Amino acid sequence: MSTQTLKFTIITPEKKVYENDVFQVSIPTTSGEITVLPSHIPMVSVLQAGEMRIKDKDGEHPYAISGGFLEVRANSELVILADSAERADNIDLARAEEAHKRAEEEMEKVKNIEDVDYARLQALIDKEMNRIRVANKYRKLR
Repeated sequence: MSTQTLKFTIITPEKKVYENDVFQVSIPTTSGEITVLPSHIPMVSVLQAGEMRIKDKDGEHPYAISGGFLEVRANSELVILADSAERADNIDLARAEEAHKRAEEEMEKVKNIEDVDYARLQALIDKEMNRIRVANKYRKLR
């Protein structure tokens, strides 16, 4: 790893999604979007569902992510522990739209907004809407 790159890893509960030396990563957090560059100060932040953009020697790679944490470590290292992370060109748009539709139908059935299912369903709706938005954005560019 050179001083012009940072060691970057994305891990989800299922697997390690990405690991490479990168030039920069733009990440949606609950405080707004941040861009991490080499030699960034150490920090921890909470992720928000949105589009993450990774720039490495092969270009820019968009991902749909939802929830989790990021940690910028000393020595230009960035680790993201995400609830989910999916490269834009790997998103099955039809599957995402169907999952979104099912979650919205379930949400209609929830009467009590204090119900635990409400929060779970809202998070699922947000995740699927984000996948649809990111997939549609990058499909138009091809």
